[in-house]
Amino acid sequence: MRLTQLLSDSPRNAILIGLCFLVLLILPWLHLLPETSSFHLSAYWITLIGKIMALAMVALALDLVWGYAGILSLGHGLYFALGGYAFGMYLTRETAGTGLPDFMRFLSWTELPWYWAGTQHFWWAMALVVLVPGLVAFIFGYFAFRSKIKGVYFSIITQAMTYAAALLFFRNETGFGGNNGFTGFTTLLGYDITASSTRVVLCFTTALALLLSYLGLRYLMSQPYGRVLGAIRDSENRLQYLGYRTLWYKLSAWVLSAVIAGIAGALYVPQVGIINPGEMNPINSIEMAVWVAAGGRGSLIGAIVGAGTVNVIKTYFTVAYPEFWLLILGGFFVVVTIFLPNGIIGVLDRFKKEKE
Repeated sequence: MRLTQLLSDSPRNAILIGLCFLVLLILPWLHLLPETSSFHLSAYWITLIGKIMALAMVALALDLVWGYAGILSLGHGLYFALGGYAFGMYLTRETAGTGLPDFMRFLSWTELPWYWAGTQHFWWAMALVVLVPGLVAFIFGYFAFRSKIKGVYFSIITQAMTYAAALLFFRNETGFGGNNGFTGFTTLLGYDITASSTRVVLCFTTALALLLSYLGLRYLMSQPYGRVLGAIRDSENRLQYLGYRTLWYKLSAWVLSAVIAGIAGALYVPQVGIINPGEMNPINSIEMAVWVAAGGRGSLIGAIVGAGTVNVIKTYFTVAYPEFWLLILGGFFVVVTIFLPNGIIGVLDRFKKEKE
């Protein structure tokens, strides 16, 4: 399959999408330009761009299961946070050196819990970023899908599980920093985490991960596997009558979605400098669904556009009018649901057809 076909079904759209990704890959390097340069990007903008791209990866992950398989999750914040915690353990160990992390010494712990073993190694931490969200998603998804839990009941259960996990991580005795979580990171692979070069590499890596996630999911959805997911969304019972074991299709998509969300969390943490149970707040998971709906469900590029648009708006209003932000978010979602059922991408497609 050619690269243009991976980017979009339309050659014109493929060029536009490719240019947008190229800009995202170039932007981080502008931070290395002299501050006197008109093209210099400050640390604030590099961090903000990297953060939004990491959140766009979560939107991609959610669009895979909701947009293509019809499975609405209101708990993807859990997988995002698990990936963040897994990598945060490595960053905390590197900051602490050979001793215990500060929060453990404050609580008079004398040794690391068993599940912290090996987290001083970067590659083991990266393995945990993939394995922990994937394993949790597999266990939950297997029993939920085998029990044929669907629709709003499934969504409520995912949200309840995320809330339960947040309560667990809030407890000091679980060994994850309690309410404060992990923060105060100083180095990454021995490099100063606040250095300009480190910020640039992190932001560029996030852009590259977003591009690869998009291309990988585009390729997967163009295969028979993607068409089966679409059939599950439209009529799972009919597909089962044809002999398909839909459990494994749904479960594989669910696990893949959780892994992508976990990787996004791992990229998010070193850029914002903190991970705590607040990332598992059910409101965060609901916001993720808003991103996908706003951009256009069932359109991978729509998920990215939706995440970028909503988070840019959030960045402005949480500073200018913080007390009204949730009302604005709710109103935005209502407007999209009633007037833009196909999201921003649907509006752009309709406008393009009218011009033709």
